[in-house]
Amino acid sequence: MEYNSNEIEKIELELLLEAVWQRHGYDFRKYSRNSLYRRVKHFITNEKIASISDLIPRIIHEEGFLRILLNELTIQVSEIFRDPGFYSVFRKNVLPVLKTWPIIRIWSAGCAGGEEAYSLAIVLHEEGVYQRSLIYATDLNEEALKQAREGIFSVSKMREYSGNYQKSDGKGSLSDYFTVNYGSAIIDSNLRKNIVFSMHNLVSDGIFTEANVVLCRNVMIYFNSDLKNKVVDTFTESISSGGFLCLGTKENLFECTSKTRYSEFDRKYKIFRKKFE
Repeated sequence: MEYNSNEIEKIELELLLEAVWQRHGYDFRKYSRNSLYRRVKHFITNEKIASISDLIPRIIHEEGFLRILLNELTIQVSEIFRDPGFYSVFRKNVLPVLKTWPIIRIWSAGCAGGEEAYSLAIVLHEEGVYQRSLIYATDLNEEALKQAREGIFSVSKMREYSGNYQKSDGKGSLSDYFTVNYGSAIIDSNLRKNIVFSMHNLVSDGIFTEANVVLCRNVMIYFNSDLKNKVVDTFTESISSGGFLCLGTKENLFECTSKTRYSEFDRKYKIFRKKFE
């Protein structure tokens, strides 16, 4: 049987994903193939590696190579106050409900470099409830979590994020929440004290914590339907009755078995509220 180059690369990709799973326990086999293919091709081009199959022996035998590949396979692009309209709706419509609870527990799943967690911390602070809030921010990429724990961003990036903050109905200035030292912006330590950064793999791990809110925005667009369904089931079991599930604007619950356990809270920003049971 004759195979063209694209068909061969698809086989190579399947073998690579199996090697990552068998050797290291990271399961990307239910991620969108088109997305994975683009990222792996980008990686081998940048690293001047001849073929996808050349990655397999390095994954199996080279200590530390997986960490390099993970940085390509796991999307780490985010911003502080990304999608400002979401934070405006969260502040105006979700927080009044959260304020009725004695302790507010929020799970930010797929937190990347911590941008979402710090955005939430600022909103909670400005609304006077941060002292009784806990934010659990998780990711499968240890490098990203290390950056998130440090809370250090470039000053130029923070200037860009200031526009997002203002559009999200911020009550002051974003510069109120960081100090500049040697060209870097360091998030105020008071904002970090109620955030717990931790490793968690949405593919293979179960419930992380009981939460009033779960945010998993712009992560599941890279999952196939089976994996998305599994992850939403995990979130559903994590969210308390009357709590909230916040997805990305390109995501929905249409194909998920748990969809009947939610009511639509905000259609535009894909905020769902779990029904009381």
